[in-house]
Amino acid sequence: MEKELYQPKTIQDAIKFFANLDTCLQYLIPMRWPEGITCPHCADTENSFIASRHLWRCKGCKKQFSIKIGSIMEDSPLGLDKWLVAIWLITNAKNGISSYEIHRALGITQKSAWFLAHRIRLAFETGSFSLMSGQVECDETFIGGKAHFMHADKREAVGRGGKGKAIVMGVLERNEALHKVPLKT
Repeated sequence: MEKELYQPKTIQDAIKFFANLDTCLQYLIPMRWPEGITCPHCADTENSFIASRHLWRCKGCKKQFSIKIGSIMEDSPLGLDKWLVAIWLITNAKNGISSYEIHRALGITQKSAWFLAHRIRLAFETGSFSLMSGQVECDETFIGGKAHFMHADKREAVGRGGKGKAIVMGVLERNEALHKVPLKT
């Protein structure tokens, strides 16, 4: 019988529960590695835990890794206490939550709160907290009115190219199974 994970009911409970890094790790380990902790570099299951740094050291490739590596939390200086409370806030907000509310609740900058919120929402859309891998495509474009439709005064100020236009970027992770299907000749 599987042990059910504790789920905080209020924001106060969430802040208290996720304040301890060891509790955060015990909460995330079964979700991240249901079959046991594996090295993200070489997929070896033999590792040792470095308690003073909250890291694992792989016995196969000798590299160190944390629970954040390969997830949406990778490369973020914010701790698990902030990430998990932010995830709790976003999932429990009935009508959504702004980055300003996250910034006030967690005591971080609004810019960091915006970053957290976007990464978490992206993870909810994709259904996974892991980063993109394999074949990834990206492209960018400028969105805005064409210069020749503008009044002459504005056209001279804007010019050609991306000046005065919004930059939009799209990123797509390709499914490897689609590339292995043989084409009909």
